[in-house]
Amino acid sequence: MGILSWIIICLVIAAVAAVFGFTGIASAFAGIAKILFYILLFIILALVVMIIL
Repeated sequence: MGILSWIIICLVIAAVAAVFGFTGIASAFAGIAKILFYILLFIILALVVMIIL
């Protein structure tokens, strides 16, 4: 992938984030993101413990 394609991908992601950020949807997604963060953190910690043991 060239630099131009990365620029286009970042532009699309920024546009989607702006749409969600400037509407009331942001608070709902923030709650979901918090839950997913803690779930993934638990999974990562469990995997690290499994690798160590």
